[in-house]
Amino acid sequence: MKLDLKLDEYLPLREVVFNTLRNAIIQGEFHPGERLMEVTLANKLGVSRTPVREAIRMLELEGLVVMIPRKGAEVANITVKDLKDALEVRMALESLSVKLACERIDEEGKEELKAKCMAFKEAINSKLVPAIVQGDEDFHNVIYKASKNQKLINTAQNLREQVYRYRVEYVKDFSYHDNLIREHDLITMAILKGDAETAQKIMEEHIYNQEQIVIRNVTMGNQM
Repeated sequence: MKLDLKLDEYLPLREVVFNTLRNAIIQGEFHPGERLMEVTLANKLGVSRTPVREAIRMLELEGLVVMIPRKGAEVANITVKDLKDALEVRMALESLSVKLACERIDEEGKEELKAKCMAFKEAINSKLVPAIVQGDEDFHNVIYKASKNQKLINTAQNLREQVYRYRVEYVKDFSYHDNLIREHDLITMAILKGDAETAQKIMEEHIYNQEQIVIRNVTMGNQM
């Protein structure tokens, strides 16, 4: 694995290392249960062990890393309880955002929504997981934007990192990709028609289906 350290003159080194490792974890570059060796990471990043140690402590506070006695730091496992907690909140936010989008979207927003829907299909065709994750996130973000509710947008943004790991997990299931495209198409059509009831129904099914896929994959992974 190649870790790219992007230095920022405004951030302490420990913060830069923290952000680098955090992104690697939530994007699935480190797997649940994988050990995080200070010396190895320091060598890959070209830094001393001190900022790595500090970054790992910060990751532990976020729940992305756990400290195992006599073993050290490991990437935290994705638990079914954490998944359900995060997606219960996401379900409520997405349902509200799509309802408001149906009521408030303007012509510019409609064009952007159609463009993001098409871009997501292109990402699916690429079969590149990072591109698919970004395409999915962009599609949902344009719906939040169309809600024209900044408090809602900010709340969703605060949940973004907690949901990102799960987003990676379900887009890795290529057998579900046709369904993802279909659901995005149906959501888009409902918003363009201003049909809030249908849009909310499909959105809630969309999030529920993702939850079931991740629960299945996590459960199978824990049994291996």
